[in-house]
Amino acid sequence: MNPLDRSDLELVMAIREHGSLAGAAELLQVVPSVVTKRLGALESRLGQRLFERTTRRLSVTTEGEAVCRHAKTLLEGFAALESELGERQNELRGPIRLAATFGFGRRWLGPALAAFQARHPALRIELQLTEHLPDLGAEGFDGAVWLWGVQQHRAADWTSRRIARNQRVLAASADYLARRGAPASVEELASHACLVARENGEAARREFALWTLQHGRDASTARVRVQGPLSSNSGEMVRDWCLAGHGIMLRSLWDIAPQLASGELVRVLPQYAMPDADIHWVAPWRPKTPRRVRLLVDHLAEQFRGEPWKPAAAAASAPRERPGSRPPR
Repeated sequence: MNPLDRSDLELVMAIREHGSLAGAAELLQVVPSVVTKRLGALESRLGQRLFERTTRRLSVTTEGEAVCRHAKTLLEGFAALESELGERQNELRGPIRLAATFGFGRRWLGPALAAFQARHPALRIELQLTEHLPDLGAEGFDGAVWLWGVQQHRAADWTSRRIARNQRVLAASADYLARRGAPASVEELASHACLVARENGEAARREFALWTLQHGRDASTARVRVQGPLSSNSGEMVRDWCLAGHGIMLRSLWDIAPQLASGELVRVLPQYAMPDADIHWVAPWRPKTPRRVRLLVDHLAEQFRGEPWKPAAAAASAPRERPGSRPPR
């Protein structure tokens, strides 16, 4: 006896479900004569009558019931197998190697990567935190999440996509503002103790003490050369000095949003910011980006779309005239 194949099982189930050869033909998208011929051939091979047919009705036989019962189980198994194979085919797997700056990498990128990997357990994600943007292609990186765009001399070999907006803002502790007063203009920053961060190993190419600020309403710019007794290549150190009341700093919103929200830090000249710190995905150019990498970048863009580091409007308001004692840290 020739074995049954899947089309035989689908034929039997279609006839039983619709109770007529014509209904089964419509479901299978064939003419009724084809159903009649195929059913006859199947019953002949099995040596069993599966359906009793008269001019007025069609009914399933005992043998037909047995075939239908097993057919249902087998067809469900086929569907489950196809679904599993489809998921395996679409499953993201393989390595993704990334670079990012220490601060943003720890605070924001790390949790976003862990969430993505949990959704795609066959992925292996390696994150290297660094203050120097690597030569991504030569060092085998799929890309980097970086706070500045690609330098011009590398732009031809790299691709870049902004995945979130960010800006650097002026902030000081309430203690400092109580002692020294809040500057009323950008020019007055020159007479304050300003805390300068010299990060990313770019001191030879960049004047960190020259702050170029943009007005939020009319986009006009103002430049001021600041000074102060404390500077560091560690942004975290500068933030700690600022929290301790040693001066005014220029720092990314993503880094100080909790302190602004709690009142430990207060925006200084809140109408001004330095809008040069957007978050970018930077990658070596390649003719086709792997699907796992493309979906990761989309995931990061979605995670950071709402700029979750933005403090509440009240926390970002101008300093109070008579701030009280500093909140506990």
